[in-house]
Amino acid sequence: MSPHEHSHSGHAHGARGPHGNPADLAGYIARMEDPSRDEWQRPDEVIAALGLRRGMQVGEIGAGPGYFTLRLGRAVGASGHVFAVEVEPEVLSVLRDRIEASGLRNVSPVLGLPADAFVPRGSCQRILMLNVFHHFPAPAAYLERLATSLAPGGTLAIVDFHDRETPVGPPVELRVSRRQALAHARKAGLRVVRELTFLPHQYFVVLKTGRARTVK
Repeated sequence: MSPHEHSHSGHAHGARGPHGNPADLAGYIARMEDPSRDEWQRPDEVIAALGLRRGMQVGEIGAGPGYFTLRLGRAVGASGHVFAVEVEPEVLSVLRDRIEASGLRNVSPVLGLPADAFVPRGSCQRILMLNVFHHFPAPAAYLERLATSLAPGGTLAIVDFHDRETPVGPPVELRVSRRQALAHARKAGLRVVRELTFLPHQYFVVLKTGRARTVK
């Protein structure tokens, strides 16, 4: 379940594997790691917006080859920890190699399932789900289960592509709109606490457990 960008030219109508990723995983990984991604994904700003501190435990859903994983690991420091969840075994293998090469020892690569991330209950002050929503067969149930991995007061951030044509991202027909994502979150017992708008192609919503308020 690699979460990151899909080139329209490469993946709009191409063959896909069992988890919805393009069959050409090598090309897919190369696109996820393209340096030009920094221009629109703004990873440093995303990391800052999560409000990470040294010693925090973080869950990352759809870690891919580690574009955000290594940044998260550095942000929480040696006293913190990152559970980097990926359902595609071949991509997880690449992630493991990159973690080893980085020298970080505070990241656990986790082979998840489409229905369960296997992040320990009550463990995470922050969970990041980035460009991954369209991979879930039952989004509300997944979110409800994932919410149990939040520590008291923890937040879950959903970053995903708007349901309109953009220069990068999955085909529009595969995207989960902001409105749909928030509907699934409400069903899962999550409420919006903050929304950020600095990303050019994606919505960025921060949620907590508790009674959901009405969102437009």
